[in-house]
Amino acid sequence: MSRSMHRRTFLTTTAAAALAMTAAGPMAHAATTPRVSTAFALPGDRVYPEGIALDPRTGDIYVGSYTTGAVYRAARGARTAEVFLPAGADGRATANGLKADRAGRLWVIDSTAGVDVYDLRDRSLIARFEVPGDAPRFVNDLAVTPDGTAYLTDSTRAVIYRVTPADLARGPRGTLTPAYDLSYVKDPESPDAFTLNGIVADPAGHWLFTVDMTGGGLYRVNVTTGAVGQVTLHGGDLKHGDGLELAHGTLWAAHNAVDTLTRWRLSPDGRSARLERRFTDPALQIPTTLVRDRGRLLVVRSQFDKGGPMGPGVPESPFTVASVRGI
Repeated sequence: MSRSMHRRTFLTTTAAAALAMTAAGPMAHAATTPRVSTAFALPGDRVYPEGIALDPRTGDIYVGSYTTGAVYRAARGARTAEVFLPAGADGRATANGLKADRAGRLWVIDSTAGVDVYDLRDRSLIARFEVPGDAPRFVNDLAVTPDGTAYLTDSTRAVIYRVTPADLARGPRGTLTPAYDLSYVKDPESPDAFTLNGIVADPAGHWLFTVDMTGGGLYRVNVTTGAVGQVTLHGGDLKHGDGLELAHGTLWAAHNAVDTLTRWRLSPDGRSARLERRFTDPALQIPTTLVRDRGRLLVVRSQFDKGGPMGPGVPESPFTVASVRGI
């Protein structure tokens, strides 16, 4: 099945449904309305951005193109990004999940292949880790813990892969093998549906939190024992959940097909989460992921519904990343 067909399996809704979600939300009448503006533009007319990463050392922002594999960089304060890695770089077909780590490396996921790791100083390819075999896969998002270990979700197989610093040291080529299996979350009546998508780690790197975008659940993984438990959600769910962001016990989620952002408060033990805010606005333009930067959320406007993986149409030009304050 093509990447476009995969996307259509979960990016299906209507504007009416999105508006209904806003009206039904428990925080729909909050006193302060979040403010949406444009943070910066991306060059090119077929970008369809998907992933975003903040370099914790410099504040630079990196954005990946789902349709070409290109990666763009926006320096702090820039209004327009520049091409950092060109379309098709190193044979990459897509660039969806991105993460810049504290060691100066940029992780770039190619959904049907694996992940490439670059040196941010000279743009050189350090290592490539691939999913073995020919069975369907869709590597989607990743988190990097303080010890330098990367964890990657596979939306088709419902597993989490792991790449350790030792694996990187053995580079330049390696294999992605499952570290945690969450395949039981798949609906037996819809075995081809997407499941795991966004993933984040707690500040200590002891826990991973990943969203099941089809079922709407959130799962907590103990990286030491491998124990997996479903987080109890109060006040809503995470259906269409895509990228996640976690800071100081607050979890933000982008809900792609319904033009929605949500904010959750995690319990200290991470076993439950309560919905604090739901915000829906067509100006989010099918948000796929987000990152928190200086008190705002930078949200990727994919426009997948305008001539991209979701269907026909013409996207607004240029493609942009939104700045959202107040959520």
